[in-house]
Amino acid sequence: MHRVIIPVDFSETSLNAARYTAQMLAGKPDAVAILYHNYESPDDLDVSHNYQESLKKEFIRAGVKEVICENEMGGDLIDNISRMAHTIRATLVAMGITGKSAIRQAMFGSNTLKLVDKNLYPVMIIPPDAIYKGINNVAFASDFRNVEATTPAPLINAVLEMFNPKLHIVNVNKDIYVSLPKEMEEEKAKLLKMFDQYHAECYFLTMNDFYQAIDNFVNDYKIDVLITIPKHQSNSTSIFKPSHTKRLAYHSHIPILAAHE
Repeated sequence: MHRVIIPVDFSETSLNAARYTAQMLAGKPDAVAILYHNYESPDDLDVSHNYQESLKKEFIRAGVKEVICENEMGGDLIDNISRMAHTIRATLVAMGITGKSAIRQAMFGSNTLKLVDKNLYPVMIIPPDAIYKGINNVAFASDFRNVEATTPAPLINAVLEMFNPKLHIVNVNKDIYVSLPKEMEEEKAKLLKMFDQYHAECYFLTMNDFYQAIDNFVNDYKIDVLITIPKHQSNSTSIFKPSHTKRLAYHSHIPILAAHE
């Protein structure tokens, strides 16, 4: 069973993300949507419950088979969600983010990125202008370094199996011109084996600008979701330091699936 946690504070940002997720889970018999709200005082419980029940009805109308409402008072939002994800062995946490210049970035948007940093389970960051058109093509941006140790393949596969997409594994490297070094060929073979059920293909883009290369690839191959693996702070050579994940999240028009190494 795939358990998907959808944190909501009933802002436009969180509602957009929730409705996108409802379309994403519609018609999937093995998916459970968990609408989670963290409220501040006992006086807020009735209002929280009413909002959640209204949103639950939207999910059911959209075709989501099972919807659960969870409320929790107080505590740290990120700790609460991370604990729940661990307790129920969630497949995914789906959460919205605003544009970089929006005022609400300081609240809901920053919490989304904090959750990416702390939560061990995959987090799907859903931009406000994302339009659900199915999940048919997924890109996985990899640095092709030590992939067996740094790629959380079981967690990523658990998400992918809900949609059975075509997987495009992408590497951006300005120094690759004609052929891959032996080390990268070996890492490529390991990645293809990890994700062989999704007919994975590898692409090597020789460009200086990583973000422009990824943006071009997303458009050219009609990518629906982009997977990144935020590395630990100590891995300073990686292109996927937290700051890079943050930039991708704020500027992407498609959801970013962040799964920690």
